[in-house]
Amino acid sequence: MTNTDSGRAMARADDLLNEFGLAGDPLGLGGNPADHRVVVAMSGGVDSSVTAAVLHRAGYDVVGVTLQLYDHGAAIQKKGACCAGQDIYDAKRVAEECGFPHYVLNYESRFREAVIEEFADTYLAGFTPIPCVRCNQTVKFADLLTTARELGAVCMATGHYIQRVEGPKGAQLRRAHDAGKDQSYFLFATTHEQLDFLRFPLGHLDKDQTRRLAEAFGLIVADKPDSQDICFVPQGRYVDIVEKVRPGVSRPGEIVHVDGTVLGRHEGVIHYTVGQRRGLKIAIGDPLYVVKLDAATARVVVGPREALAVDRITLKDINWLGDEALADGVPVRVKVRSTRPPVDAAFSVDGDEIAVVLPGGEEGVAPGQACVFYSAEDDGRVLGGGWIAKTSASGAATTAAASGYRLI
Repeated sequence: MTNTDSGRAMARADDLLNEFGLAGDPLGLGGNPADHRVVVAMSGGVDSSVTAAVLHRAGYDVVGVTLQLYDHGAAIQKKGACCAGQDIYDAKRVAEECGFPHYVLNYESRFREAVIEEFADTYLAGFTPIPCVRCNQTVKFADLLTTARELGAVCMATGHYIQRVEGPKGAQLRRAHDAGKDQSYFLFATTHEQLDFLRFPLGHLDKDQTRRLAEAFGLIVADKPDSQDICFVPQGRYVDIVEKVRPGVSRPGEIVHVDGTVLGRHEGVIHYTVGQRRGLKIAIGDPLYVVKLDAATARVVVGPREALAVDRITLKDINWLGDEALADGVPVRVKVRSTRPPVDAAFSVDGDEIAVVLPGGEEGVAPGQACVFYSAEDDGRVLGGGWIAKTSASGAATTAAASGYRLI
């Protein structure tokens, strides 16, 4: 590219930065951007690469950091997942072409302990884990934030699609402008302290705008596909990971109907999740769904669709981001799956037990997943969330499901 072409490209990038509200001081740090060191967590994908390029263009003292989370030799063969060998190379190339320093940190042992082993143990216990949340909770937004501070950064920026805004009582977490890319479900465990240090400059953009910026900056990742899989699970075969991490632990057992009838046998509860219909290898005429996993007795409980309905979800390890204290009876909106819209609920607080009650019921709510809270008045605001410990159903929930209540 000639100097003239390069100048035109940067002019085009600057036009887009103005159009998208990212010119000047997009992080709102004040003063001269050059006086502010910002660590950018770079996964090697388009979103984090654009984040780094935008902040570097704005004049901040940018330092890119990429985490090596699992075996580099094996990872480089895996496409479509973050933090793989090719992704580390791509992040390094982006940093070199933009002209800011970049470091690769080996977090393999920490990642294995905090994420991979926890993933395997959760499945073996009959729960359905969300390793991306655990990674954010333990590695990226805990260990990496500590490293960013040690590097002298005033904040850490990421390419997540979520918004951070200043409220009357401190920083608030809000859903992304692009509902289809919103990552609030996976970031519910972000604490007040972490939120004070984090910045998400792409939260008000949609993916098309991000790619337009990548093209304008001439980034090599401009056309790179989004990651789809869990980074350490090749081809989505999570059972292989569980058996590798905890060999010989899974045990066979019975497949039992909710009425107590034994319908068949299975090779381990790790092969099933609540709400699953396909792959049961049993047939009684009507469709059957996995209703419950009982790891203690090695039983997979199945039943008709209406048996999936629950209207009370008991939670543990709650992270609360609201301005007022969480209290019994307070209305809220909740998500129990990342792909579902928030639904009406209310908190139920009984001593140390905190639950949410859903008047309309929900189907296929799996222990081990997350229940994320949004404001009842403004469901764009994220109020935190908790891990689903157990579920229960009243007669009303079952009746609603049987009468044709259907979830999106």
